[in-house]
Amino acid sequence: MKFAHLGDCHLGGWRQPELKELNFRSFQLAITKCINENVDFILVSGDLFDSAYPPIETLKETFEEFRKLKDKKIPVFIIAGSHDYSVTGKTFLDVLEKAGFCTNVALFEERNGKIMLQPTIFRNIALYGYPGKKSGLEVDDIERISLQDAPGLFKILMLHTAIRDAVGTLPIPAVNEKNLPPVDYLALGHLHVKYSKNGRVYSGPTFPNNLSELEELQGGSFYIFDKGNLRREYIKIKDVLTIDIEIKDALQATENILGILEKKDLADKIVILKLHGILEQGKTGDIDFTAIEMYVRKRKAFVFLKSTTKLLMPEPELRIDITENSNLEETIVKKFEESHPSKFNPLIDSLLRSLQLEKMEDEKSSVFEERLLAESKKVLNL
Repeated sequence: MKFAHLGDCHLGGWRQPELKELNFRSFQLAITKCINENVDFILVSGDLFDSAYPPIETLKETFEEFRKLKDKKIPVFIIAGSHDYSVTGKTFLDVLEKAGFCTNVALFEERNGKIMLQPTIFRNIALYGYPGKKSGLEVDDIERISLQDAPGLFKILMLHTAIRDAVGTLPIPAVNEKNLPPVDYLALGHLHVKYSKNGRVYSGPTFPNNLSELEELQGGSFYIFDKGNLRREYIKIKDVLTIDIEIKDALQATENILGILEKKDLADKIVILKLHGILEQGKTGDIDFTAIEMYVRKRKAFVFLKSTTKLLMPEPELRIDITENSNLEETIVKKFEESHPSKFNPLIDSLLRSLQLEKMEDEKSSVFEERLLAESKKVLNL
């Protein structure tokens, strides 16, 4: 027996055209590898698509890959994940199944407080599945599952969830793997991690799903189970170059960043620029990211990504000693005026009063916003 285990493909998930293309090309490479390896079947353990209603172009390209598998008579067994799951129960996975391209193995029914999973039989294999849901809502359900018996068959259970052994002490909903029914292979999706232990396997994403995953994982993966031996297949099309720079002066940052980039080999790479630090001069808007991106593209980088989430403004020092808090607002304003002298300070009281206007009954939000803006303009003499 030889099968492939894929999951978390998130097709259609990236906004950047270049990364959306890489995402799909990685999926294509996985399908090609499965065909060349002549696998008996393929498992997709959830999140084939990034949403329940993916873009039409993504659908067309995906259907073409599934058509290749059908032509080679390689069946695909699938479950919905937290992204391609829909509370209505209707997703484009149903369209794939009706076209004869895959079989959804999530067959179950409630029995005496338990969720009984029914098997899909393929040759000498019994496949069971339960879908992932938004916000980990499947966790409590999975703790109640049991399997309809299939004596003498190799049992595969497909789940799209977090298991406690894989998440460790992270405070997220997770299934205690000890409470799961025993199977020969547990095909897991949802966590984008490298994990394989005692027949419990997370496939990993076929392509990283966000900037931090690009930096950490560098590429995608899936597994091939071949006569009892498990082999991780790594998918990497482009190199990832992360450049982490501390910034204190935003006014000089553009020049400094360009100087650092000049010393790097950017050609055909996914370039991630990460800026961190507390700005002592200027603000983030003073950094010319357009000029930086133009330079990176001129140097033939494949795509340019940036992160400024750890680039911070200094916190204002406003210490107030208050013996009574009856005049708290007045005290704060006075302290602010002392530490931030400005010709506009006399307008603070009037501006605060204008912002205290209340929305009238049946007044449209747009009308209220215009009235609020008009009052503020009067104060500022605009």
